[in-house]
Amino acid sequence: MASIKGQTVEQLGGEGSVLVRQRREHAEMDRLMDRCHLLTDPEEREQTLKEIVQLVFSHAFAEETVLWPLVRRSVPDGEELTARVEEEHQQINDLTSEIERLDPQDPEREEKVRRVFALIRQDIRDEEDQLLPRLQDALGPARLRRLGVAWETVRRSAPTHPHPAVPRRPPGNALLGVPLSAYDRLRDGVRSSTQMVGERAAFASSSGCSAPPQQPPW
Repeated sequence: MASIKGQTVEQLGGEGSVLVRQRREHAEMDRLMDRCHLLTDPEEREQTLKEIVQLVFSHAFAEETVLWPLVRRSVPDGEELTARVEEEHQQINDLTSEIERLDPQDPEREEKVRRVFALIRQDIRDEEDQLLPRLQDALGPARLRRLGVAWETVRRSAPTHPHPAVPRRPPGNALLGVPLSAYDRLRDGVRSSTQMVGERAAFASSSGCSAPPQQPPW
């Protein structure tokens, strides 16, 4: 059983395969975490951390809704494998909730960020080395591509922040997660709009111009 990490796109079922989509997003998580470690500007670092959180939680919700139930039905030891990954997801969820409540200047927060990054990297390895290869063995390329479309559809409308009380399995995660997704995405949009207004005002101030009136971000 080979890890999906080193396989070609064709071996993974083609460009639309859920395995290709998963590996691509895992690589983006790794890239963003590496970037976050290197950044020294506090605002850039916070923005990158927000991007990581949004990516990780939408990704995990789609896994738990679309992929892991199929693994439990299709793979002999699927229950054990998914339970381990779900526990990792819960730990990431709980720790990220604590991070979001702490002030960016709090030294405890930085330690929690390091811990959550380590958990995310471990989760990626467990999925790519153990769980996803079992799914690959159980499904053909055409089904992997159909599953990729379903996974992507759910991911695009999934929550983007931690919600520790939401169950890890359907139907509970969908019943609670869908309303929270709308709230998360509204909150993300407000944050982005507020940041844009601030950047425009700072530019206008530095250039000696008055900033044009802005519409409220809600």
